[in-house]
Amino acid sequence: MLRCIGGLGTAAALGGVLAAALVAPAVTGAGLAAKDVAATFLDLPPAPREEPLSEVTRLLDRNGRPFAQFYEANRTQVRLAEVAPVMRQAILAVEDARFYEHGGLDVRGTLRALLTNTQAGGIKQGGSSLTQQLVKNILVEGAGTDEERERARALNLARKITELRLALALEKKYTKDQILEKYLNIAYFGAGAHGVEAAARRFFSTTAANLTLTQAAALAGAVRMPYSTDPSLGPARQARLKERRDLVLDRMAELGNLTPAQAEAAKRAPLGLRLRPEPGGCAQSDYPYFCLYVQRELLTNVAFGNTARERRARLARGGLTIRTGLDPVAQEAAEKAIRARVDPEDTEVAAEAMVEPRTGRIRAMAASKKFGRNPGDRKNGARTTYNLVADTAHGGGMGMQAGSTFKVFTLATALKQGWRFGQGFMTPGSMVPAQGYRDCRGRPVNSPNVRVQNAGGEGEGGPHSIETGTWKSVNVFFMLLERKVGLCNVVRTAKALGVARADGKPLREVPTFTLGVNEMDPVTVASAFATFAGRGRYCRPQAIVEIVSGDGRRTHVPPACRQVLDRGVADAVNHVLEGVFDKGTMRGQGIGRPAAGKTGTNNGYTSAWFAGYTPDLAAAVSVGDIRGSYRHPLRGVTIGGNYYGSVQGASLPGPIWVQSMSSALRDTPSRGFPGPDMSRFGGGHTPGLKEKEAAEARRALWRRLRERLGWDPGWERRWNRPRWDRPRGDRPRYIWPRRRHPAAGHGTHVLPGPPADRSPG
Repeated sequence: MLRCIGGLGTAAALGGVLAAALVAPAVTGAGLAAKDVAATFLDLPPAPREEPLSEVTRLLDRNGRPFAQFYEANRTQVRLAEVAPVMRQAILAVEDARFYEHGGLDVRGTLRALLTNTQAGGIKQGGSSLTQQLVKNILVEGAGTDEERERARALNLARKITELRLALALEKKYTKDQILEKYLNIAYFGAGAHGVEAAARRFFSTTAANLTLTQAAALAGAVRMPYSTDPSLGPARQARLKERRDLVLDRMAELGNLTPAQAEAAKRAPLGLRLRPEPGGCAQSDYPYFCLYVQRELLTNVAFGNTARERRARLARGGLTIRTGLDPVAQEAAEKAIRARVDPEDTEVAAEAMVEPRTGRIRAMAASKKFGRNPGDRKNGARTTYNLVADTAHGGGMGMQAGSTFKVFTLATALKQGWRFGQGFMTPGSMVPAQGYRDCRGRPVNSPNVRVQNAGGEGEGGPHSIETGTWKSVNVFFMLLERKVGLCNVVRTAKALGVARADGKPLREVPTFTLGVNEMDPVTVASAFATFAGRGRYCRPQAIVEIVSGDGRRTHVPPACRQVLDRGVADAVNHVLEGVFDKGTMRGQGIGRPAAGKTGTNNGYTSAWFAGYTPDLAAAVSVGDIRGSYRHPLRGVTIGGNYYGSVQGASLPGPIWVQSMSSALRDTPSRGFPGPDMSRFGGGHTPGLKEKEAAEARRALWRRLRERLGWDPGWERRWNRPRWDRPRGDRPRYIWPRRRHPAAGHGTHVLPGPPADRSPG
């Protein structure tokens, strides 16, 4: 009827009169005149202010599968065409059967409510049309405070006048279909589901487009009383929901949407609930550590909002679709490798990050601890609320000292300065860095009270080249090399590769910088090593690939990369680090394809690392005690049910890396690194190195002979020093006791022998 009245002013005037009549009993009790109600009605704003509806923000992996979501209200908006016709019929049948016949004010319904209220002597029935209900929901949704929300829900004169006036304005602004669409998207259905799409998923694990008759009737029945029909609260609420469903089916039969027989058949059917939880936040995410990294990236980035409050609101209400670089295959590989060796209940924690070279995209983030609260929950495993894989800016803790993984920055600096693979020097078994070290401000930073020793003791002394010093991770060699190439130059190389302390503080520029005294996180270390795999191209770690707003606008996040290292130098580093698997601390632990890497074991076994890469993927693994590495070193510990006298880079982080990388790359074709420029890096001379290598070769040959011939190892040794460290003419000899041998008979065997084996193994 009101839709036939030409102007909004005339309709508003009539609406004011009806509003006054509708609330007459209350008005009389308050001492107000009907003409005052009508005047107030006309003074209201012409239309409600419509804030964007709060929607769910979803995180997707690289394959488009959701793995986390954030929301203030669990809502996903859909178009009316995406809602099953039976759902539209059901909601109109129970809420506003004459919706397409009347205007914003249902005169017939209002007069019926007037009669009821007059007889009752108060406001017992509001006569609200579906448009008026939409207005109420808009006001509640747009309320900025609890007081405003209460005012929007209050059953009083002021609210009814407001709803009537604003409903008329909406009817003027939108078509009936648009109003119905808005209502279906804003209505609350219970169980945390806002809007018909979220309700369909929450109640029946389906979509609004695929709702059946009984499902649609149940949802329509829930709108009027969403709390008392919430099916997630138990059988009593489910029984109440079924009553409401059957009422809707009867009403649909009355209106001719169904035959009585169809209605009765539908009423006999069970509710058919398939409740699906809608977890929110990172603690309930499939991949919580990656989720937390993305969340912190968004909440600290000014491009996402000028203030922290704006950024939080956009994440919780914006209905964004955030596509990430997370690779579920790599993620599963990392999680499985960690679970195989470290238990969640262990105080020692393992964490791993995988990063793609040349893009910086983070492919996996995993840790042995479950993420979330309840740290004493023994049944589900001890938990943490820190991001064990990231720095403090992304929700992480203080990090762990990176140990000998930092030696690669000294190696790269030396190669930049023209050192060759065979170039080196005589190395003592220990040293005191008392002079020759300056930080990047030019200040002396010597440590006269610190004695640096090799992991293998004095026996690791002697001549070492760039290659052998790296393969055996000789501490004193790298301390001396750092002094030769310049501490500040090493620091600058590390910074160029993205190295920064996990706690955000400046790097400690001290002589032991090359031994990894700075606390790091796996993401940062993996990204730095990915630079070598990318032939000197550093890319900032990137979790987000693309953001799609609720209205479909796409924002691509390109890789942030720059060339920080000469390609030839990077190729040379790769060549040296490949030897770690063949001749160094990780020998015998390859992954069946070309790979390079570096172990990291800290002084006192406070933590252990392994960082490595192939041309396609880089990863870093850290292990340490979550209670504090200095007070709880990794000595004499049981981790994952296995006892470790001491945890070194090759004993626990290394095997985790090997298993995870092997699985993550199983579908990736194997390819090698570009070879180094031997005219630039080949050759070089280290005094005494050839003799030492010859002695080591004799030692290896001697072991093989002893194993094959089955000789008793109780031989007598007359020589105990390598050739480069003994007087001339002192020839080594081993005298074996007489022993009958099936092939050799009797006799004394005098053979040239090797020097003592003092390598750490």
